[in-house]
Amino acid sequence: MSSHHIIREKQEPALYIHELGNFNEEYLGQLLEWSPTVLVAASEYEKVISLELKVDVVVGNLPMGAVLQEDIRIIPKPNVGLEDAMEFLIKEKYPAVNVISSIDSFDDLTCYLPDINLVLFTERSKHYPIKNGFSVWKPAGTVLLIDVIAYFEADNLMQQEMGEFVVVEDGLVSFRFQVPYLFIGELL
Repeated sequence: MSSHHIIREKQEPALYIHELGNFNEEYLGQLLEWSPTVLVAASEYEKVISLELKVDVVVGNLPMGAVLQEDIRIIPKPNVGLEDAMEFLIKEKYPAVNVISSIDSFDDLTCYLPDINLVLFTERSKHYPIKNGFSVWKPAGTVLLIDVIAYFEADNLMQQEMGEFVVVEDGLVSFRFQVPYLFIGELL
């Protein structure tokens, strides 16, 4: 077995499936590639196990008679699910989490960003927080979805529509702003 298959616990981001919806199975496979800890909202548990995925933690109350996989932990009586999952992961000292949800907003998650790296996936996009001075290389024509919550400046970007920006030419896109985080998204 090659060494790249040996994973230390919590080295890879955990995966929290809040709302699976019609999330692309190929992308799901990529998120599961390195065997992360898998947390699932109770409302999504049956759907997730029907895909033959191993669940480590259920967030919320399962209906009576639900068939549990072996070695599963349950976080009962959720607040909203997202908050319970984040609090559990932070308490357990996970450094990062990928969240699958139908909501592409960080409104309920911003307070957790100092304690855990978070990437939010929807059926069509991936969103993540960046800090002032962030730069990334992107090919021309790449569409970035930016939640314009505060004034920011960026090099090599042109606004198309509200919240939608296009990379002008192959190269670095750099961001400058005064708020703690800016949230950007990319189409999958």
